[in-house]
Amino acid sequence: MAAERENLCVSWAMRPSSAGICDSQSMASLHILCVAMSLALASMFCLPGVGAIDRVVEAAEAALKGEQLVLLGRRKLPDLDLPKVRRNAHVEIVPLSTGCLGACTYCKTKHARGHLGSYRPEAIVSRVAAAAADPLVREIWLSSEDTGAYGRDIGTNIADLLKRCVAVLPQDGRTMLRLGMTNPPFILEHLDQIAEVLNHPCVFSYLHLPVQSGSDPVLLKMNREYTVEEFQRCADTLLSKVPGLELATDIIVGFPGETDADWSGTMELVGHYCFAHTHISQFYPRPGTPAARMKRVPTQLVKERSRELSRLVETFTGPCAALLGSRQRVWVTDTAADGHHLVGHTKNYTQVGPHIHTHVAVAPDGFRVLGGSGLY
Repeated sequence: MAAERENLCVSWAMRPSSAGICDSQSMASLHILCVAMSLALASMFCLPGVGAIDRVVEAAEAALKGEQLVLLGRRKLPDLDLPKVRRNAHVEIVPLSTGCLGACTYCKTKHARGHLGSYRPEAIVSRVAAAAADPLVREIWLSSEDTGAYGRDIGTNIADLLKRCVAVLPQDGRTMLRLGMTNPPFILEHLDQIAEVLNHPCVFSYLHLPVQSGSDPVLLKMNREYTVEEFQRCADTLLSKVPGLELATDIIVGFPGETDADWSGTMELVGHYCFAHTHISQFYPRPGTPAARMKRVPTQLVKERSRELSRLVETFTGPCAALLGSRQRVWVTDTAADGHHLVGHTKNYTQVGPHIHTHVAVAPDGFRVLGGSGLY
């Protein structure tokens, strides 16, 4: 392997430059190309899996040496205090776990991520506290394939974790906590505690609760492990206990075997709740999944149903109508595409912008932008 790389690099080195000589620029390019070739060739023999992210350096070093290294086994979870660079300096993302407990017939996540592996609550709370102490951070996102399933593999639960996370947030409310996506089965027993957390002044009153279909037969084929009635119990309980709560959901259009009656149930459910955000996707048969072997709904019918649902969703006024004329605190986390306005979110995670101007006054404490991004 090493000899093959050397021959490739030497062959390239013997190539004359545009001036007919091997100049310093060519030699610099040679070094970069040799490294790239080494990694490309050796990558065929060095394969780090998604469960070995903490061993990427080891894999790269092995690749440079021409060694074979396969890291597909499941090891302990990577430490939460590994060095990282935020894509957005004002948003900290804290993973709660990897993998999931579900076995949805259309999904490849279980194949890629494996079974649920939850981080210790002490590590998560420590990470949240560190982020909350950073004067730049305005939002802390708790991230997981299924937030509600957290802790079931280590003898704890999401309700207890959230209480501990909320306790370390700044009392002045400058930093907000956002809960990640959760499937209905795993929060049914914690609805009261979840509602209490969502009512906390430092937690966004917003929850992503995927339903996927408004039909029990379709949910059964999906192996979603809940019924429409159980989803409604989650939604109704939280909406009644958390004033101003906004729910987001997901819908898969045209799942195999979806009848007209099944689709009517989905349309009725979405129309009833008028979700703040409805993520619509047309069924796609992922290779290797049970759903890929099921008889598909005709493509044209799937497209028609997708357009029908999109038209319904476009009629929703969302949370904006209820906020008109009101005074809201806004947590600013980004700059709009025009580079002149700011983008932020209210307590129920309604996006405000791009009409927040960047030239507004900043309070002496540096935490609140008045007249623009602090209070409305």
